[in-house]
Amino acid sequence: MIVAASTLAPADADDFKYTDEQFADIQMLRYKVEGFESLSLRQKTLIYYLSEAALQGRDILFDQNGRYNLRIRRLLEAVYTDYKGDRQSDFYKALTVYLKRVWFSNGIHHHYGNEKLDPGFRPDDLRAAACQLDPARLHLAEGQSVDEFCDELFPVIFDPAVMPMKVNQTDGDDLVLTSAVHFYGDGVTQADAEAFYTAQKDLSDPHPVMAGLNSRLVKQDGQLVEKVWHSGGLYGAAIDRIIADLEKAKPFADTPAQAAVIDKLVEYYRNGDLHTFDAYNILWLADTAGTVDFTNGFIETYDDPLGMKATWEAIVNFKDHEATARTEKLSANAQWFEDHSPVDARFKKEECKGISAKVITAAMLGGALYPSTAIGINLPNSDWIRKEHGSKSVTIGNLTGAYNKAAHGNGMDQEFVVDDATRELISLYGDVCDELHTDLHECLGHGSGKLLPGTDPDTLRAYGSTIEEARADLFGLYYIADPKLVELGLTPNNVAYKSQYYSYMLNGLMTQLVRIKPGLNIEEAHMRNRALIARWAYEHGKDKKVVELVKRDGKTYVQINDYPALRRLFGELLAEVQRIKSEGDFEAARRLVEDYGVKVDPQLHAEILARYEKLHLSPYKGFINPVYTAVKDSQGRITDVRVSYDEPYDQQMLRYSRDYNTLPDIND
Repeated sequence: MIVAASTLAPADADDFKYTDEQFADIQMLRYKVEGFESLSLRQKTLIYYLSEAALQGRDILFDQNGRYNLRIRRLLEAVYTDYKGDRQSDFYKALTVYLKRVWFSNGIHHHYGNEKLDPGFRPDDLRAAACQLDPARLHLAEGQSVDEFCDELFPVIFDPAVMPMKVNQTDGDDLVLTSAVHFYGDGVTQADAEAFYTAQKDLSDPHPVMAGLNSRLVKQDGQLVEKVWHSGGLYGAAIDRIIADLEKAKPFADTPAQAAVIDKLVEYYRNGDLHTFDAYNILWLADTAGTVDFTNGFIETYDDPLGMKATWEAIVNFKDHEATARTEKLSANAQWFEDHSPVDARFKKEECKGISAKVITAAMLGGALYPSTAIGINLPNSDWIRKEHGSKSVTIGNLTGAYNKAAHGNGMDQEFVVDDATRELISLYGDVCDELHTDLHECLGHGSGKLLPGTDPDTLRAYGSTIEEARADLFGLYYIADPKLVELGLTPNNVAYKSQYYSYMLNGLMTQLVRIKPGLNIEEAHMRNRALIARWAYEHGKDKKVVELVKRDGKTYVQINDYPALRRLFGELLAEVQRIKSEGDFEAARRLVEDYGVKVDPQLHAEILARYEKLHLSPYKGFINPVYTAVKDSQGRITDVRVSYDEPYDQQMLRYSRDYNTLPDIND
């Protein structure tokens, strides 16, 4: 489970160049790997090989996001590098922007909104450019002409009616048939998938696997079967290269326990058995002694419309020992927070086990965590493992720092915050409370509560991710205002929390809408979660004017009149969301999300977009990875690993397409 960055983030200046190029609605950033030079050679070498493994699965994600993505990406890259026409033409400039967006989204659909990207150029111009290329660059099927190749792909690229949404969550639609993700084969319906996996489940099993997590469900000879992602199976060519780099990393593992983790992960990649995946997660949870850590695999299910199948992701990191002191205070007091939660006692854990938390420095991002990434992660996602073995939570310190520094002086607070006093509050306490809310969300929020016996963890289906993110956010919001945090030295006083309350309500009610195109609904789970919480609190506090939308000089602002009352509202909603999760109340989840988390007020939306446009900002940000270079002696042994930050975005993406070219165009 992950937490995404919001749109407001004040910061300080730094000599390191955090900001990079802007295109479309995106600004590229760079993150500094502070402390890398101080690591031992063994740790640097471990990071080097784990980073290679983190990049080997890139093609998997492209294919998961849509069955035509690899062919389209390779066509666009061939035109971009080999184009013989005028590179100052409108066509080539538009193609450049489109390709950069496809790289950023790992496919032809928007990474956040899920709608298909508009190419911005004419089909005839792309056809003419393709005809100029060496046919070998296009990976044509046997006997296929360039025109036939274009005829096959162009409807997918240009026709707005073909695969319009990567993930469709419209209530009442067949979510499988209307989603472009490549988790289901042709002709598989939502009813097919739900019936298939329901039949597999034994609700009396205390240790159920996460059914369907690492497979594509297809029809063969009229029967539903799973094509499992493992060595020798679907995506096997990429997985074999991941395995090879993991095995190179193992001799340099930080601890014997980490070497065992790598062994178990390799075993899982070889056999595709979800029981092995559970065993890997239990070993990974117990490995807390080392400095370097990583995740690599099929993890999060946000992009499956049914919330079951996982996209491939990877992150390599090492512990920020100084910053981790605050998260260790939280994890050490996990039982206190659980016991004092406002939720019904039936849904509380009697004993909080194995909860660990740390602040990390990201060293490499891959798959679904690149280029757009999370700022916090809590794993594993299996409910029974979390209950019996605990969870491991991280806040990614150098990424939150990069976001903050990039946002310094961007004008958002001047344009959208209601008054000078509130701006001063955010300036004084915004950074510390943003980070603390992320810690609470990941360390305690996702790790809190329990399912009632017999509750199917997948019963909330398409609403599961939004409800889970709302649960974790509400836990953080409720407790960030608690005097316990002042007692622990995590907040400086009893008013600092107000900066987080204001920023959260402003984001949920208004500023996150800069990411939505006019006329569209909110689709992404984290955005739905924030809208749900902010709108529910606003509506339920309306009679007492706890939060108001006020007009000044024709502009709308959020005004919070009663912060303690707002905390009580967050507590009430947390209790209801935990009940929904614990009981598996699908209808209540559906009503909550559809009523508060989906629709957009068109008039307010238009106003926010107009105000935001004047700031000349990009609503979405992502990262360019650092480059690691291994220095070797005459025997091929690594004697040093050096890190650099100057690789341009397009060159990084082209290099990745060349060096981590792991899958064929078609992966059926």
